[in-house]
Amino acid sequence: MRVRRAATALTLLLTATALPATAAGPARAAPAAPRPLPLPALFDNRAVSDDSRPGAADFDGAGRSLSAQDLAAAGWTPGSVLTLDGARLALPRTAAGAPDNVVAHGQQVVLRGRGEAVTFLVAGTGGAATGTGTVRYRDGSRSSYELTAPDWRSGPLSTKAVALPHLNNATGGQSAETARLYAVSVPLRPGREVRSVALPTPSAAGALHVFAVSVRDTGRGRTGSWAASTAGYRAVGPWTDRTLRLVVHSGAGGPRARIRLANTFAAAPVEIAAASIAVRGAGAAAARPPVPLTFGGHSGTRLPAGAEAFSDPVDFTVPAGTDLLVSLHLPGTVTAAPVHQEAAQLSYLSAAGSGDRTADAGGTAFPETMTSWPFLTGVDVGGGPGSVVALGDSITDGVKSTSGANRRWPDVLARRLWAQRAVPRYGVLNQGISANRVVTDRYPGDGVSSDTGGVSAGHRLERDVLAQPAARTVVVFEGINDMRAGTSAEDLVAGLRALARRAHERGLRVVVATVAPCAGYPDCTPAVEARRQAVNAFVRDHGGAFDATLDFDAVLRDPQQPRRMLPAYDSGDHLHPGDTGLRALGDSVDLRALVPGRR
Repeated sequence: MRVRRAATALTLLLTATALPATAAGPARAAPAAPRPLPLPALFDNRAVSDDSRPGAADFDGAGRSLSAQDLAAAGWTPGSVLTLDGARLALPRTAAGAPDNVVAHGQQVVLRGRGEAVTFLVAGTGGAATGTGTVRYRDGSRSSYELTAPDWRSGPLSTKAVALPHLNNATGGQSAETARLYAVSVPLRPGREVRSVALPTPSAAGALHVFAVSVRDTGRGRTGSWAASTAGYRAVGPWTDRTLRLVVHSGAGGPRARIRLANTFAAAPVEIAAASIAVRGAGAAAARPPVPLTFGGHSGTRLPAGAEAFSDPVDFTVPAGTDLLVSLHLPGTVTAAPVHQEAAQLSYLSAAGSGDRTADAGGTAFPETMTSWPFLTGVDVGGGPGSVVALGDSITDGVKSTSGANRRWPDVLARRLWAQRAVPRYGVLNQGISANRVVTDRYPGDGVSSDTGGVSAGHRLERDVLAQPAARTVVVFEGINDMRAGTSAEDLVAGLRALARRAHERGLRVVVATVAPCAGYPDCTPAVEARRQAVNAFVRDHGGAFDATLDFDAVLRDPQQPRRMLPAYDSGDHLHPGDTGLRALGDSVDLRALVPGRR
């Protein structure tokens, strides 16, 4: 592999260098740069081997490779198209032992499309690999990007696209060591059509392997009406041949609807045999017969490990501020599921073995209830101005609000936006996770766990914010859990800066809120308060790091005891506001601060 890489580098050097003048004649012009080729035509490395022939591939130059059987068990089969962070990526159509990736070194790749990002399916070998590449547009312009491919053996599990349980070894069969692949997205210039992309030339020792690449378009013609973050991967049921009837509350209304399902953090695929959407009547009953949903024209879909699926847009008018029923039939046995744990909403489950009840208008087939949202991560509507994303922790998630009443502060904000005409009527997507942190992970990002505090805001920013439909603005209200866990004010400020920088690179407006008081909660010590004051001082005087700020601390604090929440706003635990406090937060937001381009 080292010889091949050296030869490739030498070829690129020769084709890019002009020949000197000689006695035989004048200097000749340098040859034209190599024309772009489809990515599979550039494949020069074998990453995947059959377990019976582990020596047929050598991913890392040391005889190690990915297991074809492990990939198949995860639902990652040759030639299949996976949706990862909103991008559709086609896996190589190659048999085990055949070339299936390219070692990036500046090669030109044909790529067509218009969107807000380019997504690469990548991994590094020999360490994380970072390099700079170039996107060329049809109008002749270009932009540069930097891409880091985490190492396939030691990179973070919290950001991986898929984790596999084994490595194949050319000399030793198979070892129980986790392998990873990653989906990494880089920004595009808005509104321009891509013609080609030059792969990065790594600046470090690690090799950067590219398996697939595509242009991601999450925004045109859509607005997010409802969303929830995957907070962990939890044991459930088991559920066998049952239908989930999930209750969600729309923000923005609009014609035509689609849903988003996700198998985030999973190790195995899951089958969704049928799905439907309806306006809720009472309990588990629909106001009118549910409308069936399709996926690529099929009644159901298979969600590979770590992947997503979007339903086809359907003629279904979503009323603003209304409860919806999204029903999913699980025909097999499900023992673990990606969940949003703190739904603050009752949803419903049919009896074991009751089959497909997605078309039921009545609620009698759903005798059981649940307080989490499995698999479902979004409802989008056609048209509209785009979405505001609320990135936060338990206060944004609505912990301690009245269950089923939709009194979270993002709900309040969504109602205010829909009721006015002074600014665009954005959808509001609630990406709060109870116990979440900005800097460190609660849930490690892999495996079945009872911890549903999610991976860090930094590690979920791509999935939960940047890949959301037509995201225009992100409101960050998070940090108290970092402080309570001992994270320094300096590290938290650095984390907030990093979130803002990445969001700005994608063209989003960034609004950051001060951290609310929590004195009286058992672990809100004077040291935590000192960190809170330091972080809030930075947020208020951020020196241009953000586009706007919201002083949620000033809204909630008791003027007589500023370290504490005003009693009228306190849920009683001194950390979480109750309904009145959440309404005060939602009402305090200056709607003009959410509009891109304003200062």
